[in-house]
Amino acid sequence: MPRVSPSTASRAREDYLEQIHKLIEEKGYARVVDVAQNLGIAQASVTNMIQRLDADGLVNYEKYRGVVLTEAGLDIAVAITDRHETLTRFLELFGLDDETIYDDVEGMEHHVSELTLEAFRALQEELERQPAMLNRIRKRMGSHSKKRA
Repeated sequence: MPRVSPSTASRAREDYLEQIHKLIEEKGYARVVDVAQNLGIAQASVTNMIQRLDADGLVNYEKYRGVVLTEAGLDIAVAITDRHETLTRFLELFGLDDETIYDDVEGMEHHVSELTLEAFRALQEELERQPAMLNRIRKRMGSHSKKRA
């Protein structure tokens, strides 16, 4: 899996690339209107950013036809999606509610280093192999954990 540093693209760019990738995975295509809807941003703003991403070689954009990720754009999108999924799975282990997980992951995914992400993965794997330890941790969290797995 490609590893791209979070510093490779700004947070906004990463959000756009992640959404474009998600749309292509789900629907087979990405359109400006869909990106705007998913991000809750005006279409004109999305068009401006996509044109910048096109100029930077991260997407290929043709007006009225949609958006396609370039190899460089795909590498960034896959890396941010991987960070998002890894952090989500890790926090789910502790039975946190979905809203807390979403908010925390959105805050962390653009800032976590590859080394820290690998630490989360390793810890997640160990906790999954040791359910008794995970249960002890959940008990220590007490009322802070609202959703139980």
